[in-house]
Amino acid sequence: MDNLETSGFSSNGPAAGPSGSDAAAILLMMLGDSEAAEILSYLEPDEVQHLGSAMFNVADVSEDQVEGVFNTFMTRTRQRTSIGFGAAPRIRAVMEHALGAERAENVLARITPPTRSRALEPLRWMDAKTIAALIAEEHPQIAAIVLAHLEPPIAADVLQLLPSDVQPDVIFRVAKLESVSAEAIEELEKILVRQVARVNTAPAASRGGASEAAKIMNNLRPGSDKTIIRSLGKLDKQLAQRIEDEMFVFEDLMELDDKNLGILLRNVENDMLVVALKGADEKLREKMLGCMSARAADSIRDEMAERGPLRLAEVLESQKEVLAIARRLADSGSLMLAGRGDDYV
Repeated sequence: MDNLETSGFSSNGPAAGPSGSDAAAILLMMLGDSEAAEILSYLEPDEVQHLGSAMFNVADVSEDQVEGVFNTFMTRTRQRTSIGFGAAPRIRAVMEHALGAERAENVLARITPPTRSRALEPLRWMDAKTIAALIAEEHPQIAAIVLAHLEPPIAADVLQLLPSDVQPDVIFRVAKLESVSAEAIEELEKILVRQVARVNTAPAASRGGASEAAKIMNNLRPGSDKTIIRSLGKLDKQLAQRIEDEMFVFEDLMELDDKNLGILLRNVENDMLVVALKGADEKLREKMLGCMSARAADSIRDEMAERGPLRLAEVLESQKEVLAIARRLADSGSLMLAGRGDDYV
């Protein structure tokens, strides 16, 4: 199912055949019902929807195109290795043999990619209104755990359907989440989806945190984010600032048009800008310098060269100061910021 996110027939002509999700749909339709159903069970909800739409698109595919899809599939299959299959148990066994069970567990807790709890899997197939109805009468901590296990756009929709007075508290708890025990997830499953199936013992699921909260906030309607941040600031000013920092980062300045970027640069001291640009992506750096006069841009480049290497902490601090100036200008209506997610006006 590689490249499932790309759909459509290749533009290289009939010989090239279908590609992306159209090719995956053809393969799926050539299988028996039970085999196709088993494959679908491994996909995400949005992938199932995307693939289902593609299956309608290939109803009148030609025999040559089907053959082309099979040839491509067989070629890719031969190129795959088995090294990634069952990797997790083997890595754990090697770590335990080398370090002992306790030390291995500590290392694995830091390096193992976050996994989504299977106990809350049914929630991912529900719409936002259904999920919101399930958690509306529950404790905000339960709502926070649910949101942290959803994709940010869906979590944002659910959050906006909850009473406005509880929204800051829920985001506060999402940001404070670090890990949720398997037992708590199992109990939550019983509360929310009324299933009796027992959850297998598993390591704590690492979800939540300020970054997760910021992703949810970035998907709210324009204006809703500021209201929640202001209310959240009354609960925990530092946490509110951390979430706001995650919502709008230095790389987001790339989304500003030349006019707004020029307004920002006129309000930033050269010394601050020199340090901030030292750690910026080259494209962003050139875009920002391109909004200045040639003489001013050359002066900034010369100063950057003269400064030599700078500590990362110093660069990040200058970038935060630039962003703070940008927010103040946006709040006063002097410019419009386009951060990740919705616009700030």
